[in-house]
Amino acid sequence: MQRIKIMEHDDSDRMMTKEEKPRKKREQGVFREYFELIAETAIFVFFVMTFVAQASQVPTGSMENTMLIGDFLLVNKMAYADPVLPLEDKILPSKPIAHNDIVVFKSLEEPGKDLVKRVVGIPGDELEIKDKQVYINGDPVAESFKLHKDDLVFQDSEYYRYDDLIRDNFGPVEVPPGHFFVMGDNRDESYDSRYWGFLPLDYIKGRPWVIYFSYDAEENTHLHTSLRDRLGRLGQYIPRARWGRILRTIH
Repeated sequence: MQRIKIMEHDDSDRMMTKEEKPRKKREQGVFREYFELIAETAIFVFFVMTFVAQASQVPTGSMENTMLIGDFLLVNKMAYADPVLPLEDKILPSKPIAHNDIVVFKSLEEPGKDLVKRVVGIPGDELEIKDKQVYINGDPVAESFKLHKDDLVFQDSEYYRYDDLIRDNFGPVEVPPGHFFVMGDNRDESYDSRYWGFLPLDYIKGRPWVIYFSYDAEENTHLHTSLRDRLGRLGQYIPRARWGRILRTIH
């Protein structure tokens, strides 16, 4: 009798094992599906962030009022890229860089740092600034987007530091081939081509596309990288958010 009971018990265990096998297969299948989904998403995000778009944050007020400190941008890296695939120019058409385009580029002085400015002069232009007014090939340029916070105009007839003088009076210079002259919209508070020279074409990374988030931030917050600073910024995102700027396209 004892032997029969043991055999019945063994048969019961064997039956339970058969029932559990499909369940384990289903669990393994679900785990595999989630793993593949995560892997595919990671690869897609890596591809997009490498070749198509880049996230960036505006750290200074040099582009006010077009872009503000604390704007988070998506940068279109395909905007000026030469097509590689046969149909790429049809699906994702690029265009040559033109006057008034806003560009994101590697800093000439700090290659690991990205900057954003507006194209004022293109190759072949003769550019001059007289009393804050930009002239291209001798003609004054209308710039509705520019901002002057300082009414004072530095004149070369008076004694000023060179950096002060070229803020308001610069050139004339000719933009060389393969280079651009860029300036911030906030003309009196922008460190740009007036100070560090022409921007090479191969330094340009793309064009700002859309503001995906914005909050009232302090200048150069990206320089504060401690854990305490990072947590402090996280706590400011919602109460200091500029909701009206979110999803605004940049022109």
